[in-house]
Amino acid sequence: MVTLGNFFFKTRNYLFPVFYMVLFIPFPRFTENFYSIFFIGLGIALLGQFVRALTIGLVYVIRGGKNRRIYAEGLVTDGLFSHCRNPMYVGNVLLIIGMSILSNSIVAVVVMIPLFIFIYQAIIKAEEYYLLNGYGEGYKTYCKNVDRWFPKLKGLSKTVAKNDFNLRKVIFKEYGTTFLWTLGATSLFAYNLFWLKTDGVPTADVLLLVAVLLLLGMVYLTARYLKKSSRKKQRQTKNLNE
Repeated sequence: MVTLGNFFFKTRNYLFPVFYMVLFIPFPRFTENFYSIFFIGLGIALLGQFVRALTIGLVYVIRGGKNRRIYAEGLVTDGLFSHCRNPMYVGNVLLIIGMSILSNSIVAVVVMIPLFIFIYQAIIKAEEYYLLNGYGEGYKTYCKNVDRWFPKLKGLSKTVAKNDFNLRKVIFKEYGTTFLWTLGATSLFAYNLFWLKTDGVPTADVLLLVAVLLLLGMVYLTARYLKKSSRKKQRQTKNLNE
C-alpha cells in the first residue's frame, strides 16, 4: 500500500484531469430534473472548499513534496491538524464527492468516488510511513489523539479563535483550485442543461451561465494579478535590503 501510495503521490496531478474528463462522458444520468442533485453536490463541494480554506488559513502543511517525493519540514499538529490528521485530503474528497454528484453521472458516483477515496487512502498510508520513520513516538502519540479522516469538532471554535486566519494566503494559494472546480461545476450544469432540455433552454438560464462564467473569470484574473503584484513587491523589497 505504501509503494502504491508513493506512485499515486507522484502522479496525482495527472489524476484530476482524468476525473474531470469522466464527468463529461455521457454515461447514464441520475435524473432529468437535475437541479436538486446539482445543488446538493454543489453544497458538498463548497464544504470541501471551506475545509481546504480553513486548513490553509490557519496552519498550512505543504503537500507538494520535494522532487515529487513525500516530504515534510516538521510535524505540524496545530490549527485544523489538531482535529484531523489530513484535513486537506478531507477537503479534496468532499470536492470529489460533490463534483461527482452534481455531474448527475451514475458512473462518476459509483466508480470515481470509491476510486479516489482508495487513492487518497494509499497516499496517506505512504505519508504516515514517512512521518513515522521521521518522527517516531511523537507521531505515534499524535495518531492516537487525532483521527486520520474524521475531524474532531470539540474545541474547533477555540482553535479558530487562537490562530490568526490568513485570508491573503488562502486567496493566493487557492484561487487556481477554486477557479478550476467552480468552472467545472458551471460547465457540468450547462452540459446537463443543454443535453437534457430537449425542448430548448430558457434564455434566462443561458444568461445566468454567461454571467457566472464572466464573474469567475474576473475573480480569477484579479486574484492572479494581486498575487503577481505581491511577488513583485517582495522582490523589490528584497533587492532594496540587499
